[in-house]
Amino acid sequence: MIEKVYGAIELGGTKIFGIIAKDRSNILTRLILPTKLPEQSIQELTTFFKEGSHELGVDLQSLGIGCFGPLDLNAHSKTFGYVTSTTKPGWKFTDIKGVFENELQIPIFLDTDVNASALGEFSNLLDQNIESFAYLTIGTGIGGGFIINGKLVHGLVHPEFGHIQISHDKNIDPFAGNCLYHGDCFEGLASGPALEERWNIPPKHLPENHPGWDLEAEYISSALMNLLCTISPQKIILGGGVMHQAHLFRRIHKKTKRLMNSYIKSKYLDSLISELITPPTLKDDSGIIGALELAIRGLQK
Repeated sequence: MIEKVYGAIELGGTKIFGIIAKDRSNILTRLILPTKLPEQSIQELTTFFKEGSHELGVDLQSLGIGCFGPLDLNAHSKTFGYVTSTTKPGWKFTDIKGVFENELQIPIFLDTDVNASALGEFSNLLDQNIESFAYLTIGTGIGGGFIINGKLVHGLVHPEFGHIQISHDKNIDPFAGNCLYHGDCFEGLASGPALEERWNIPPKHLPENHPGWDLEAEYISSALMNLLCTISPQKIILGGGVMHQAHLFRRIHKKTKRLMNSYIKSKYLDSLISELITPPTLKDDSGIIGALELAIRGLQK
């Protein structure tokens, strides 16, 4: 009897990860690629799944994809499953879902990369009775994936938390922001490229005592205050390359408490704030495990 397995893709702006797995604890093979033009990237991925499943002697049941966006996730739209108005060269209006369905002839379950990460992290917290959850990625871009009552949040399109407006005192920080659409939105002020453009040095090389980190923590904490006062998550996980700076967390804890000013009475916004706002439990595997969850859960609906 041929064993049934699932495929998963984390399709990022710079790197692509792929896996074939029985479940999250049994990953059979992995693939890592640089993100190229869509035709080449999709061809490399479909070859991986076709040849990989043949070599392993398994039957690929479905594929989950966490993809950079924006995406059209409206099932009634003519461009359902497409990347839409992305700034990623060559990828604008690429039919992600349709191409993989045609190539692999299996069900495809597509969502944003940050929603996939949110689902991956949430599935790792199921024993904690958490139903309201937020995952933010702060790196090349900024995005937010949210789970309410155990379900991923979708709406008119999907959340674009990186593009909310936050306080920007131009006397303290004259940097205009680098978002092509909104200038000094959250992403325009606090993403990795914004940090590098402001300080003329990659964030990973910025010294821990540099004043830029306090400014970064201020912007992140301002965004978290908005989040806490709207969807009131029981857990907030901060991932992405910028958050590899572990010292940022203590700054964010301190500044978030100050901004909230005891308005919401909870031990998790006081003595236990380090349990409310945390790094990813799955580290850099949040997205690919979430994409695997999309593949498995999609078939269960």
